[in-house]
Amino acid sequence: MSGPQSFSVGNEWADAISPLPEDSAQNLHFSDSDDDADGIEEEDAHTGDYSHYSQQMEELLGDEEHESAENSKTPILAGGLESDDEEEEEEEDFVYSGVDAADVSVVPYRDQLRDVLEQDHEEESVEDVHEVEKSLLMEESGTVSVLLDDEPLEHHELQEEVLSEFSPPQSSASPMTPPSRLDSPAALLASPRLARPFLHPNVSRLRSSTPQMSPKSLPMDSPITSHSHLFEGLNDGRICVYDFKQTLKAVCGTEGKAAILGPVTALALSHDHTCVAAGHSTGHIQLFDLKKPQTPIRSVPPTTLGVVATGRKEGHIQGSRIINIGFIAGRHTALVSADEHGLAFYHSLGKMLFVEASDILRILGQYPDPSAGMVTSPNSASSAAPQKRKPRYAILSMAPLPLGPTPHPTDAYDVTALLTPTKLVVVGLRPTPKTWFKCPREANEGQLLTSQMKGTLAWFPSVARSSADAPDPVQNGTPRHSENDIEARDPILAFTWGNSLRLIKVSEVRFRQRARSTKTGRTAEVDIGTISFEEMGKWNAEDTVLGLQWLNAKQLIVIMKSIMGVYDIHSSNLVEKASFDGLSLMSPTLNMTSNGSVKYADSVADVAHSFRTYKGKIFLLGRERLSVGSLLTWADRILALVETGDFLEAIELCRIYYTDQAPGNRNGLPDDPFRRKEIISDKLRSLMDASVRYAFAEERLTDQTHVTPDHRGVDRTALFEGLVATCCRSCIALADFDFLFEDLFQCYDDNGIAPIYLRQLEPFILDNTIHYVPPRITQRLVALHEADGQPEYVERIIWHMDPSCLDLNQTIRLCQKFHLYDALIYIYTRALQDYVAPVVELLGLIRQIQQYRHSIATTPYTAPAFNGDIPVESLLLNAYKIYPYLSNVLSGLSYPSEEPLPEDEAFQAKKTLYTFLFFGRSSVWPPGNGGKLVLTADEEGGVEPTYPYARQLLRFDAEAFLHSLDIAFEDAYLNDESQSVNRLIIVRILLEILASGQLPQEDVTLVNIFIARNVPKYPQFLQIAPTVLHNILTGLAEDSDPQTREDRQLAAEYLLSVYNPHDISTIISLFEEAGFYRILRSWYKQDHRWALLFCTYINDQQLLPNFLFESIHEVLRTTNRHHKGTLPRDVSETLESSLPQLLNISIQNTAILLDFHAPALHEVALSVIPHEFEQRDHALYTYLLQLFAPPPSEEDETVLPRRKRSSDSLPSAMRDEFIDLQSRLHPENLVEVLKEMDRDSLQWQQVIDICERNEAWDVVVWALDWQHEPQAALKKAEGYYQQLTRRIIASLSNHSDTTHEIHILRSLGLIGRDICLQRSQGPQSSEIPLEDLWFSLLSSQVHSVQTVSAVDDKNHFDDILASLRSSVKTTFTALVSITSTQAVSFPRLFKRLVNSTPTTTGTQYTEFRLILAGMLESYHSDADIERTGVGTGHGKMYHLQETYCRDWAGTSRSISIGPLYATDTSATNYCFADRGNFP
Repeated sequence: MSGPQSFSVGNEWADAISPLPEDSAQNLHFSDSDDDADGIEEEDAHTGDYSHYSQQMEELLGDEEHESAENSKTPILAGGLESDDEEEEEEEDFVYSGVDAADVSVVPYRDQLRDVLEQDHEEESVEDVHEVEKSLLMEESGTVSVLLDDEPLEHHELQEEVLSEFSPPQSSASPMTPPSRLDSPAALLASPRLARPFLHPNVSRLRSSTPQMSPKSLPMDSPITSHSHLFEGLNDGRICVYDFKQTLKAVCGTEGKAAILGPVTALALSHDHTCVAAGHSTGHIQLFDLKKPQTPIRSVPPTTLGVVATGRKEGHIQGSRIINIGFIAGRHTALVSADEHGLAFYHSLGKMLFVEASDILRILGQYPDPSAGMVTSPNSASSAAPQKRKPRYAILSMAPLPLGPTPHPTDAYDVTALLTPTKLVVVGLRPTPKTWFKCPREANEGQLLTSQMKGTLAWFPSVARSSADAPDPVQNGTPRHSENDIEARDPILAFTWGNSLRLIKVSEVRFRQRARSTKTGRTAEVDIGTISFEEMGKWNAEDTVLGLQWLNAKQLIVIMKSIMGVYDIHSSNLVEKASFDGLSLMSPTLNMTSNGSVKYADSVADVAHSFRTYKGKIFLLGRERLSVGSLLTWADRILALVETGDFLEAIELCRIYYTDQAPGNRNGLPDDPFRRKEIISDKLRSLMDASVRYAFAEERLTDQTHVTPDHRGVDRTALFEGLVATCCRSCIALADFDFLFEDLFQCYDDNGIAPIYLRQLEPFILDNTIHYVPPRITQRLVALHEADGQPEYVERIIWHMDPSCLDLNQTIRLCQKFHLYDALIYIYTRALQDYVAPVVELLGLIRQIQQYRHSIATTPYTAPAFNGDIPVESLLLNAYKIYPYLSNVLSGLSYPSEEPLPEDEAFQAKKTLYTFLFFGRSSVWPPGNGGKLVLTADEEGGVEPTYPYARQLLRFDAEAFLHSLDIAFEDAYLNDESQSVNRLIIVRILLEILASGQLPQEDVTLVNIFIARNVPKYPQFLQIAPTVLHNILTGLAEDSDPQTREDRQLAAEYLLSVYNPHDISTIISLFEEAGFYRILRSWYKQDHRWALLFCTYINDQQLLPNFLFESIHEVLRTTNRHHKGTLPRDVSETLESSLPQLLNISIQNTAILLDFHAPALHEVALSVIPHEFEQRDHALYTYLLQLFAPPPSEEDETVLPRRKRSSDSLPSAMRDEFIDLQSRLHPENLVEVLKEMDRDSLQWQQVIDICERNEAWDVVVWALDWQHEPQAALKKAEGYYQQLTRRIIASLSNHSDTTHEIHILRSLGLIGRDICLQRSQGPQSSEIPLEDLWFSLLSSQVHSVQTVSAVDDKNHFDDILASLRSSVKTTFTALVSITSTQAVSFPRLFKRLVNSTPTTTGTQYTEFRLILAGMLESYHSDADIERTGVGTGHGKMYHLQETYCRDWAGTSRSISIGPLYATDTSATNYCFADRGNFP
């Protein structure tokens, strides 16, 4: 919700006010009336466009406007100043007028809207102001304090409402603004154009002026204010007193003497506002009586360290700047003060024999060490001050507890709070000085270093407790005794360290204690009091808090570097926040930055003294001006929107205040929610009324709001639409619709724009926020949609509207015309309380459909067209609405909203519906002379059957009707058997309809299911004969429809829970034919008929495969357990006969099942597979794989557990068959399979023969080596190489595919390489001629390459030759990796290969040249690796892992390089371990 900002800062005094003489003060022209503003240029940013709106608002006011203005004036409070009658007449309430004051007369928003928005309790009456002026407000220098009258304070005159904004007595001093800060962002706040929209309606801005003044007269300290005067301490040591018209009233002190004392750095007002105390930069303190301001009545000069050392006197050291000063309680001559060096004193300024006799008591701090020396104070050339002390000795802020308007027990203790960078100290000066409380700062609290710590504090004194406040809890078990104490709110201390804010409540606890009298020596109980401190909360701000002031009893104003916010102590959060340049305020130490004694960054943030609050007003002392602002209340925000002409937003904002959803503060509103709503509701109604009058005013049609600059008309549709929607939301919140439906609608209707009103009203009806609309408006809304051809919108409106709002004749006619049956049902049931009429309407639709179906059935070849005004599909959808309608109403719910009906209405609706539906013959509806006979026959004039309406609903859709009855049966209405219709009667009627034989079989089955399921649910109400139940049971089993089998079986299970059939064998036969296997399984399992139980699982086609095998496994386990571990013959035969079906479901699970329970049936299963599967070999392999080489558990998809047995327990023929299938189908895995099998149980010669027959030659070579015959294996491989080489040559000549041969050659090469590597690296290498093994393998490969390369046909030659050469390179790579073995000499081996190659091929040297080039490349890569080791190791041993080198094909391979010793490259050894197979 957008709206005006919450702060208004609009009252400014340019620069500062100088102590000018009376005659020179005439340069500052101020006026308290608008008449004195003549001749000053006025601007009005909001007149013209909304002047007619303002004139319309003026009608709301009347004579009360002037009376309220008179009551807001306050009497003059002279306070010792000039008090002649003329001044008394001019002194008024806190109302300023200046350059911008003329705006109020041009656009008199406050005058014209006071009765609408301004609250009575906000008007400051004479009595309220008088009481506030009597409250004790103690303000120091650098603050905006309060100077009130000097009348004695009478507590009993103070009212409970006086919760004035009290400010702690703080002070500040500030020099002239340096040039670098003149363009501070705070200057934006001074702009009249920016400040005006946020201006408080009760505060007009001061006229700005820049007076001429000498440098000596510049203000050094922030002003302190009273209700009628403002005090300002100046740089020349004097104090000037102004009124709020900026008229100089008095000057405290003389110019000559004041110059000796130095600039004023601290100010404070006495409790009765008759005295003012000033602290100076030199350490002097002066006290002035405002009746005789020229001469101080008391003076406290500073002392020196030497005098202090003698013990004769205490006080501030000469040259120490006073930073805080304040009056103690209601005394004039009791002060507390603090200086910049961390010293705080209590001063009792008395006189003895007309001579000042001051008593000074140090309450905090230590004197500086005299040996530290003195420095010259920057404030005076002749004064000396001690050196600046460590930050931990500084006093950040000090304030005595001010007296509040209500007495409090703590007033008797003269409490003073002092804040240092490390702790908070609270001391009491009476009856004896005592420290009552210490609060240390937590570690890292404030997020600042101790040397940079900023802190401030503020008291809120005791005030009268409002009725909404609860009394304080009893402390220490002792209630307070004084009646005044109970009525007073405890004082609260707020203080900050950095960004941390804390709240502490101060109260008194009294207890009785026995004490001995010093005079009489007797002991007696005395009443003793002590001060209690209770922490109320803690909050961390976004940034360092620079200033802190109480705005009221519940809120604090906090100022940070870029934010001004309002902190609510109850919600512990900021409720308002606005951008504000806190560093633009005046700092008392800015002049010390020139000599380097204070850092500029620290000084510019010392602005706590330049910020004060009073009576809701915020005073900010800037470097060039004094600004006065206020926190906008709820009425201010609304007025700001009205001022800009946005009255819709104003109404919306007022509404969210009413619903307590508005953001920000609630100032100006009562705490009591009922009283708050009462106030806002009156204003909201008045605001809506005024806005409507303005929107439809005749004079507005001629103003400038509807014309553009080019004189074209403006479309105001959005305005009128928004007005309706806004007023709707407001009236909903108020729960009062008289204005919405009477005044507002009449305005729209009179101006011919009623459709706008109706269309904006409709969404609120549809979302159920508005239930009741007057019939005259409803008629117009329905007629609007009828004219637009949108009947569906009419239906939506009817659903969401109170039936009493409808014109029944109009709506029924429309519903019947446009077939809006949902709406028609709603009207019949909710408006006419007729629950049978909708059934009659819908039965008529069903009859039309049934007649159409009958005509199609009788004349199938010439299907007649449907005789109706809507398509038959739409008619069918509407007819089906009868079933959910029956479900809802017979369950006590309304249709279609399904909301519960009133109990009496629901009972009557059920009774009439049951009576009508299950009546034995046709009925007349409505009863009486005007009723018509409700017929159901398919032919006109046809015979009506018995129970026509129940029969008709069954014929139309038996499943939907029975579902409705299922829901209705659950209602308690049918429990009463005395009713004309109950559950038993309904069931008997259904059975009678079944007996007529007119229903199709599917409907008969549905009725049987319905009865079978409800008999066990309501056994006490449905007492049916066993023969009837038997017929129902057999009827469920005899139906052959597979789609309803599961429903029929479930219904039979329900029925069997209450009925035991006598002919069980017949029932079993019926159930087997019907497929009720779930029922049969329970019976067979109970009777231990295992074979039949097994068959129920096999025959049940609805079971999932995994569940089927798990169930069969469980059946067989149970059977074994009952028969001592053996399967009965009938079960075994059943299992054998079921093998074809089981194998077709899952070969793997069948193999595991047989292996677990019946291993003897393996051969039977293997004999069955060829007859059941087209891919015989694949099925056999799948079966045998589960027996001999089952997959790992993570890859196993079977669900049955495996029996732990060795493969040798199976027949060898099955094993040989498995090896044969493996070698033919998946030869690549045969080696791994053979490794997993029992080595000793294998017949290796048989395995070798099978593999040779299936050309698994690599397995043959592996098998020979596995039998420890590596030479025979490689010899076998040599023969295979020759045979494959011949086949390749033949394939090339025949242009056939050679992929199979190349694959076998590659497999042989890899197997041979592995054999050679294993023998070369194994312990038996010395027993086997390794060189012969390598020679045999390499010679076979090289001979194959040379033979193929000599072929003339070059078709696919390159690919084949590359594959063969790749195998040779792979072998040579492996050979290089073991050349460190002494048994293998690479040169000798290479020479044997060259010599063994026949020279007739012509390719002898070509192939070996390629081999030698590859060898050299390999050695070149080795040398690179060696040099790398030498360069990085510097002669040391390194182990390099996972390094890359290049093979002959140029492919990067991952290898592991062994130890390198780089000192002798010729002796370097390499150990290569190949990490993969080369292509």
